[in-house]
Amino acid sequence: MKLAIRSDERDSEFAQAGVWSYADGIGLAGNAILAGSMKTTYVLIDYENVQPETLTALERDNVNVMVFVGANQTKVTYEVASVMQRMGDRAAYVKIAGSGNNALDFHIAYYVGQLAAAHPDARFHIVSNDSGFDPLIHHLKGRKIAIDRIKQVADMHLPGGAGTASAPDRLAVAIAYLAKIGAAKPRTVKTLGSTVNALFRKELTAEEIAEIVGGLVNRGVITVNQNRVAYELPSPPPQTGQRSM
Repeated sequence: MKLAIRSDERDSEFAQAGVWSYADGIGLAGNAILAGSMKTTYVLIDYENVQPETLTALERDNVNVMVFVGANQTKVTYEVASVMQRMGDRAAYVKIAGSGNNALDFHIAYYVGQLAAAHPDARFHIVSNDSGFDPLIHHLKGRKIAIDRIKQVADMHLPGGAGTASAPDRLAVAIAYLAKIGAAKPRTVKTLGSTVNALFRKELTAEEIAEIVGGLVNRGVITVNQNRVAYELPSPPPQTGQRSM
């Protein structure tokens, strides 16, 4: 999927904190990700350095995501873009205007500073393999900013998340998620199991995954025929904060 980044759209809420979002061509038209409680988590992804397989684990009401795209990068994966679109005004792309050593790193540092000034009680995760961020992180921790660097989205610990839910709650979470993702629903038992595990931060055992999939069958949410999955799901509630294509 190609990015059609427009850097001329600025959201007023971002402008209040000195931060602007850059939208892609699939409906994220410059919405702010600053809205939310003071307990919000911001995830800033160095997409030049790390290309996550999925962002499913970040689809939470208190999580905001910024994907920083290099000047010469023209594509993101469908798995990433589809989650970003579903997150609506809690997700944004930042397209780097030029190239050069550490150009993208400086952009991330700038946005972390702006967001930390506006939301000092928030939590920040920089997703990157680049240890050059570590001195900045050390400095910000000294100023009581909750921040770290992780190498993969899967390494992130989000307290109180779906992974702590009981078995019935997990089933309800899985049904709600499958209803929300529309045509992106997995079509085989194997990919359904992988999707369920990713939804719970890859913390489930094989038995727990099988229990959830079995629960989906018993509830009549899915039918399985020779490893192929068909769905009978309730319609998701309409989402706010997204613009039509």
